[in-house]
Amino acid sequence: MSEIPPPESLNGILTSLRERVMGVSESVLSTVDGLLVVADSDTVHPESVAALAAATLGVSRRMADTTGVGALREVVARCGSGHVIVVAVGDRALLTVKGDDGLDLAAFQRESPATVEQLNKVLASDVAH
Repeated sequence: MSEIPPPESLNGILTSLRERVMGVSESVLSTVDGLLVVADSDTVHPESVAALAAATLGVSRRMADTTGVGALREVVARCGSGHVIVVAVGDRALLTVKGDDGLDLAAFQRESPATVEQLNKVLASDVAH
């Protein structure tokens, strides 16, 4: 049996999200410039996801600015057999989540703000030390 990392660790936060939201299968935390920080993944190539998330965020922020609909919160791609969601984690990081076709989007939207807050705290404490 594998040990679950504590929730105050980055791995623990990603694992907790997967356990709390039905359909979340993998997640990647990266910098806004596309560098991998940590991943809870089995099938995706986390470095590629990190780079693509940065590009996705850049284009999506530009779209939000151009259309005047306010600050970008998240990007949701509904695909043939699942979802990919990119969420800004402050100004320095991105959370990319892969969900299967049964992803509970309402639960994800309910749980993601707390997850983002936890990630921000851990990342901020890492910079402070």
